[in-house]
Amino acid sequence: MSDSAKIYLLAFIAFLIATSQLVIGGIVDQIALSLNISVAAAGQLMTASALANAIGTPLIMMAAARLNQRKLMLWSLGILFISMIGTAIGRDYGILMAFRGLLGIAFGVYSVTSYTIAVRIAPVGRQARSMATIALGASLALVIGVPIGRVIATTFNWQLIFWGIGIMMLGALVVSIRAIPAAEGQSPPPLGEQLAYLKQPTIAAALAVPLVMFIGYSALNTYITPFLIGTLPLSEAGISSILLGLGLASAVGAKLSGTFGDRIGAGRTVVLGTICQTAALLALSLLPNSVPLTVPLLLFWAASAWTAGPMLRLTLIALAPGASGILLSLNGSFVQLGFAAGAAVGGIAVTHAPIGAISWTAAVAAGISAIIAALAFGSSKQAQSAAEAESLP
Repeated sequence: MSDSAKIYLLAFIAFLIATSQLVIGGIVDQIALSLNISVAAAGQLMTASALANAIGTPLIMMAAARLNQRKLMLWSLGILFISMIGTAIGRDYGILMAFRGLLGIAFGVYSVTSYTIAVRIAPVGRQARSMATIALGASLALVIGVPIGRVIATTFNWQLIFWGIGIMMLGALVVSIRAIPAAEGQSPPPLGEQLAYLKQPTIAAALAVPLVMFIGYSALNTYITPFLIGTLPLSEAGISSILLGLGLASAVGAKLSGTFGDRIGAGRTVVLGTICQTAALLALSLLPNSVPLTVPLLLFWAASAWTAGPMLRLTLIALAPGASGILLSLNGSFVQLGFAAGAAVGGIAVTHAPIGAISWTAAVAAGISAIIAALAFGSSKQAQSAAEAESLP
């Protein structure tokens, strides 16, 4: 197998894993109905995986830092297969929560090891492109995986989604055993050194942006299907079409992220993206709910979120180029904490308020992230530094 094919294999696996995590937002009502639990409780399955990812992954990676990265990745794939099958056959809410937590940790370990291996096997000068390919595989979960998952859940049952992903994961594991080369681990910086960066105000603010932004994103995205059902007169086909549209809007936003980053700088792109999210969510909350108004605003919101998201890494690299590995690891944990907190906050909102209130919850979080982003990246010097980070290897 060629090196390019190996990278596409890693991207395909990223697509499978991301689908297994994000599909909950598209089928949360189906899960709630089958388990006889509330929609809010079903949404906490997203919290379980994200929280386990944020907390468990750094601990596992530090403990296993000296292990062969290939073996660590293969172990994560095996655990992911188990978590998929466990989710498919589980009928108890507590058991499902445990398997989702297991999935979150394995997902985090796979993400770290797959990027490490991709950089090692990529041709010289194409390391960044190889990482982008894997990221594209994950983003396609929103375009393909979530809408198809919704169709499968409503036509058959939601467990079939995880059976299918589990079988494909097993096949990917078998192929990976033969195709993926070894990649030795490296000693990580001490935990105290990593946490010391949080004492620097600018870096702390830069890490707060993804935390708060993804609280808002996750609050609405996790309960997007109940939101659509509760606010718009839609058929199942209409819901699936909107989910597909949101995925496509996310892909467009990710593409625009690079374009804006080249022209105005990474920091200013983050500020612009958070402001646009806030504006879209405020309009969504204030204007009457109707398909002609609500759907375009949701599409604009999704595109804005994915315009800001990819540039967050570059802003961190610009702030401390010599500690990019540490900061990117912390960024990943903060993103997952945001996802976990957003699903929990959204669950509270849908339980104790009308479903439409969830857009207000997301709007408040987006607004706070916009303020923090403006303070952290708004100056011309910081914006220029973030833009120059794109030239770093």
